[in-house]
Amino acid sequence: MKWKRFLDAWTGIVVAVKEEAHMKIHLLAAFIVVLLAYIFRLSVQEWLVLLVVIALVISLELMNTAVERAVDLVTKEFHPLAKAAKDIAAGAVLVAAVVAGIVGAIIFLPHIVNKW
Repeated sequence: MKWKRFLDAWTGIVVAVKEEAHMKIHLLAAFIVVLLAYIFRLSVQEWLVLLVVIALVISLELMNTAVERAVDLVTKEFHPLAKAAKDIAAGAVLVAAVVAGIVGAIIFLPHIVNKW
């Protein structure tokens, strides 16, 4: 029974990756960041911070997708509250992505400057 819950959660991730363009963009960005982290031989602390912000952005994108699907299930018609729910969830992803970009700049810029 416990494995079924895990598989259901995994299925949700797979569906989001297959059907959501923004999820693909976030995963590509995460791959690039992990590759750069390996190339620049980041410290354990830097790796931990990067992994946390990557997980935050991807998790919020999954939540945003869930909110959008739930709202679409309730109504296909325009409703200001439905729009607000979708916009707020998307805003959470945007905040996390911007902060992740700032964190990435803070971590990577010294390594890039010292490399050249």
